[in-house]
Amino acid sequence: MDLGPDFWLFVAVGLGAQLVDGALGMAYGLLSSSILLAMGYPPATVSAAVHTAEVGTTGVSGGAHALLGNVDRRLLVRLAIPGVVGGVLGAFVLTRLPADLIKPVVQGYLLVLAILILVRAFGRRVPSRRIRHVPVLGFFAGLLDASGGGGWGPLATSTLLAQGGTARTTIGSVNAAEFVVTLAISVTFLLSIGLQHLEIVLGLLLGGVVAAPLSAFLVRLVPERAVLFAVGFLVLGLGVHALWGQFT
Repeated sequence: MDLGPDFWLFVAVGLGAQLVDGALGMAYGLLSSSILLAMGYPPATVSAAVHTAEVGTTGVSGGAHALLGNVDRRLLVRLAIPGVVGGVLGAFVLTRLPADLIKPVVQGYLLVLAILILVRAFGRRVPSRRIRHVPVLGFFAGLLDASGGGGWGPLATSTLLAQGGTARTTIGSVNAAEFVVTLAISVTFLLSIGLQHLEIVLGLLLGGVVAAPLSAFLVRLVPERAVLFAVGFLVLGLGVHALWGQFT
């Protein structure tokens, strides 16, 4: 099987994205999608490839969090079920819209996520209190994640932490729910458009699997705020560059 000249580039993208994701509990899909969109791939292809690769990485991550006792089962269910509904709806809509029409919208959405990450980098922790509107959050996080190829972690994790959720159980529950939502989105894409650009999927998956154990060390070495700034400015720069190309 000819994997194409860009295969090792996709491996590098998956490796870097997983290292960041391991340090923050988010941004694998956000980084991967931003880079692939900047390379000129259609939004539906990007989202399908990223989510297919994420089935493996989120499965490992969610299982590890469950074994370590980091998952709140009630929070998991309240996120996962509406997240699946929103994710399937987002994937179904994305495959039926012209790429030239949806691409600027997706890029704009990723820009918003980049700004939210930068805002979080300047943010402060708040005291723990009751988490509200979890099913609504799960639905919209799944919807936007399928539409943009990234966003479940940045939206769900940031919102729950901003509401005062405990970091350990919030990150663990969001990661475990992400596996269920990602699986549903991937199946929807598979039934709608089939498995396209296998080299992207295999590259992202290989890089992510290699990086998974390394990210456990990274989270101890690199300050969270430094990674947030790096991710935010990288995605912001990629998004501005891509939108500039779209409109000029």
